[in-house]
Amino acid sequence: MIWSDFHRTKWNEATNYAWKNFTTPTVRRMFSFLTVLGKAALPRDKLKELTGLLQEMKTTYSLAKICRYDPRLRRLPSGDYDYDAEFEADDDNQIGCIPTLPLEPHLTQMMATSRDPEELRYLWRAWREAAGKPIRQKYLRFVQLSNEAARLNGFSDAGEYWRSDYEIDGFREEVEELWQKLSPLYQQLHAYVRAKLVEKYGEEVVPRRGPIPAHLLGNMWAQTWTNILDMTIPYPGRTSVDVTNALRIQGYSPLAMFRLAEEFFTSLGLEPMPQTFWQRSMIQKPTDREVVCHASAWDFCNGRDYRIKQCTEVNMEHLVTTHHEMGHIQYDLLYRNQPFIFRDGANPGFHEAVGDVLALSASTPRHLQSVGLLGNVDDSYETDINFLFAMALDKIAFLPFGYLMDQWRWEVFSGDTSSSNLNSRWWELRLGVQGVSPPVPRTEQDFDPGAKFHVPANVPYVRYFVSFVVQFQFHAELCKAAGHEGPLHRCDIYRSVKAGRLLRNVLSLGKSRPWTEALSVLTSGRTNKLDVEPILEYFGPLRTWLESQNRGELIGWRENEAIVLQVTRSNASLITGAVLAVIALVLLVALVIIAFRRCRRGGNKNFNTASQGS
Repeated sequence: MIWSDFHRTKWNEATNYAWKNFTTPTVRRMFSFLTVLGKAALPRDKLKELTGLLQEMKTTYSLAKICRYDPRLRRLPSGDYDYDAEFEADDDNQIGCIPTLPLEPHLTQMMATSRDPEELRYLWRAWREAAGKPIRQKYLRFVQLSNEAARLNGFSDAGEYWRSDYEIDGFREEVEELWQKLSPLYQQLHAYVRAKLVEKYGEEVVPRRGPIPAHLLGNMWAQTWTNILDMTIPYPGRTSVDVTNALRIQGYSPLAMFRLAEEFFTSLGLEPMPQTFWQRSMIQKPTDREVVCHASAWDFCNGRDYRIKQCTEVNMEHLVTTHHEMGHIQYDLLYRNQPFIFRDGANPGFHEAVGDVLALSASTPRHLQSVGLLGNVDDSYETDINFLFAMALDKIAFLPFGYLMDQWRWEVFSGDTSSSNLNSRWWELRLGVQGVSPPVPRTEQDFDPGAKFHVPANVPYVRYFVSFVVQFQFHAELCKAAGHEGPLHRCDIYRSVKAGRLLRNVLSLGKSRPWTEALSVLTSGRTNKLDVEPILEYFGPLRTWLESQNRGELIGWRENEAIVLQVTRSNASLITGAVLAVIALVLLVALVIIAFRRCRRGGNKNFNTASQGS
């Protein structure tokens, strides 16, 4: 509320100026940001309500726990598990439980390592029961208030307000066009992974031509598939880039992982983390209190205090996450000398991309070897395919999820999706765009989007889709600056001061210039648009390999072959279907009765004769 009061005061001051007539572009740009009030435009009582709802939803998410899986857990007649908070034994040897398992690290690790479909099904269902379902009504009210705030700022709804961060007309259509260009590569990956899962679990669990059940992909939301690399790796006997075992054998701690990430940044001539960062960051999950474990980076806006909050586990995935979060801090450090209004990413996707750009180099086999986490590395075709496949399970598998999350929210904000089809529309998108289906039936009593942090926390998500495109544009240009020759996927910009200088020039602009101009600086004027060509070039060898492996496989999926079919229907269609079924049943019964009566009138003689002759 203090920040909102301050923002409103500055907004009142800024709107007194005829700023659109200013001749200095930088000053005009400042005022264009200052005169958008955001949620502070709401009346004080509604602002307080919106803020309270947001905090309640985040608290529900952060405190959500479930029971440990046990085959003896009490089952309801529907076949679902009971989620009683009391532990007691029943006569039939089924038990209730006390929920004790939080998402981090327990459920995340279980989803990553379990290969028991029934356990995974239970974990998937239980988390959504605990984290998503309870906030459904609160979220609907939150949407109403968010839309009201957006309209007070001159936008049609909150979705349009979010899209305004990208400062271009037709942003929604541009994202759609980017996805259409990337979708064929994703479908090749999907077909190959589905075939491997069929080999593992059988067609009774994974349909050979249908969507993949979402609980089998190693992640609570099926957004990345890196945790099933062991089941799907193309050449099991060749080099793997998962250095989790090496990190643990060598005694790496979360702090050591952060120091390793920092050294990559400083090797480029970029900024070291300030001393306060090491003193005040939370890089391990505390044992004395509940926290939201979702990793995040914090700029306290005083030019000195920067922190990361992360419940770090010693594994490859968290090593990459550490680079990602430290990338946010590096961006914050590089634009700290800009006026306050410009201390932000050129667009939200730029901010998400910075750490991932460095992780593209830090994940290469040659780099991991150079820092002692991999032994001898060969440059064979098989090693290349293994590496690219592992990267694709992270980068390519994520793309449809990154795309569809805000497609759903934009529809909710606009009213195209309402309370009557809130959850079913979510699953229509998951099924149609991503090719995944839920392992259990879903209804409008559920709220599955709410089981993903960014929904209760109200964090826009299309930024991640944009970042996955732009990070490969960054990578291609930084590799040119570093003098790299050869395939793009083998590039490592480690210790290239020239690459670091180019990155500094782009990031230090902050938001002082439109992101299209920042992209033009990066590419030396060759383009100012988002471009999927670098990501397609990077994964080009893998795509060729996948196409050869997928001969005979269906590329894409048949929605009607999902293990759980009814999830694609809205409430309206379910009701319509039920009514039609009742009508059909009534007609059938009527026909049977009519036929029976006719039989009695015209067929008694035959009936009696048959009886007598028996």
